[in-house]
Amino acid sequence: MAVVECKNVSIRYITGDFKAIGLKEYVMRKLTRNYHVTEFWADRNVTFSLEKGDMLGILGTNGAGKSTLLKAITGIMVPTEGEVKCEGSIAALLELASGFDPDLTVRENTYLRGALLGYTRKFMDEKYKEIIEFAELEEFQGHFFKQLSSGMKSRLAFSIACLINPDIIILDEVLSVGDGAFKQKSGNRMKEILNHGVTGLLVSHSVSQVRDLCNKVLWLDHGKQIAFGDAFDICNAYEHFLATPKSEQKLPKNMAEIMEISHKFQIYKLIEREEILRKRKKKKVPGAVKETAIQREQRIMEKINSMTPEELEPYEQELLETESV
Repeated sequence: MAVVECKNVSIRYITGDFKAIGLKEYVMRKLTRNYHVTEFWADRNVTFSLEKGDMLGILGTNGAGKSTLLKAITGIMVPTEGEVKCEGSIAALLELASGFDPDLTVRENTYLRGALLGYTRKFMDEKYKEIIEFAELEEFQGHFFKQLSSGMKSRLAFSIACLINPDIIILDEVLSVGDGAFKQKSGNRMKEILNHGVTGLLVSHSVSQVRDLCNKVLWLDHGKQIAFGDAFDICNAYEHFLATPKSEQKLPKNMAEIMEISHKFQIYKLIEREEILRKRKKKKVPGAVKETAIQREQRIMEKINSMTPEELEPYEQELLETESV
């Protein structure tokens, strides 16, 4: 049975209506015949379902409708069209830094945040040391919250949020907090939570993070659903899309096209690795123009498209051997 199910979910924003502009402005515009509303569809006909233990990564550039969709799933927003069904308790980590008082200490804010999330005083007493140690704030417990850096604030919020034990967990860019070491630690904590059979949804701009944590991916672009399915091929196609110059970007039309792009992308990675190994053996040429990542992918992809089946054969064989391991 599906734990999370979205059927043709569409979400519309309206600007310039009565609620947005107020009574006075509404009357003035009506009298001057200058009253009109503007519709904007943040998401359009999004459909997918998740089983228990699935982890969904939602990919898309800014303005794709990712965060809006999460708000509909958590119940913060009601879809304009379609329906959302969720089975079990939901914990949503959407805005980590909210719910803190800048004029209270780190210790006081820890208890305040815990209370807002529904934890008892006894529970917070038991978990306080663990929270502070995980957030790496042992030396800042008496400092005012406003004196902390943005990274410290986010670490504290994430540490408190990790105490939850829901059926469904929803994460909006929360695994991007802190430095590299803390990102690794927070990623490992999320894996622990997911290993207990929790169903998860993760919005992230990090394709590598989605590859590492998710078994399914939903790709959105300007509110439109581009693809939903296994993470491997969609991540490959999306990474290729990002590396393509904007003037040449083309969205895939179906899963068959995504599979084809993914296959070429894997060959590209093999050729890129070969070139990097060759360059390491060569001496650096002073004043040589450095090739950008986009230029490199564009050049190698053009090379792949012009290669004969015989030239592609060694790479195809290596991919088969990799898949069989």
